[in-house]
Amino acid sequence: MNTKKFLPLAATAVAAVVALAGCGAAGGSSSSGTSTPGMDHGSSSASASSPATASDHNSADVTFAQMMIPHHTQAVEMSDMILKKQDIPAEVTALATRIKDAQGPEIEKMTGWLKGWGEPTQMPTGHSMDGMMGAEDMTKLEAAQGVEAAKLFLTQMIAHHQGAVTMAKTETTDGKDTAAVQLSKDIVSAQETEIQEMQTLLATL
Repeated sequence: MNTKKFLPLAATAVAAVVALAGCGAAGGSSSSGTSTPGMDHGSSSASASSPATASDHNSADVTFAQMMIPHHTQAVEMSDMILKKQDIPAEVTALATRIKDAQGPEIEKMTGWLKGWGEPTQMPTGHSMDGMMGAEDMTKLEAAQGVEAAKLFLTQMIAHHQGAVTMAKTETTDGKDTAAVQLSKDIVSAQETEIQEMQTLLATL
């Protein structure tokens, strides 16, 4: 008789423990978030937005990033070349430094987007990029010295920037990802300003 009465009570107690454990787990998660609110909300927001970010892009965004990465990489390489040379006008070395400092982080940013989208970080073969220097152009820049090197750098970089502006304007028109479109606008603004600066510098050398 006592045993029969005990069994329902035991079942009730077990259910209560399970319910409390569930609350405790939820409470533990909540308290963890409370202890580091910034990090908790940030990670929740990031995980919630990741699927949207992965799907909220189109082929124009992918092409823009895949093409602009090697384009920027070459601009950084050209800047490194001029920065290693002697007797380069200070205005030219300052410009090369700015180009390198701006485009290096943008390469990392676009690489991160492509990985986040689940897209290849390298562009498929067969795509041409406006303003890219050929191997012969790069060899000439490597060999040039002094003012002649500065003139060649400016001439090449003007063409290089004009190509980047063309590609960026295509992304501004056709792109879907908000961050990628914003970067394209930033590139147009910054590089059009630098083109004018380089044209002025070139005229003084």
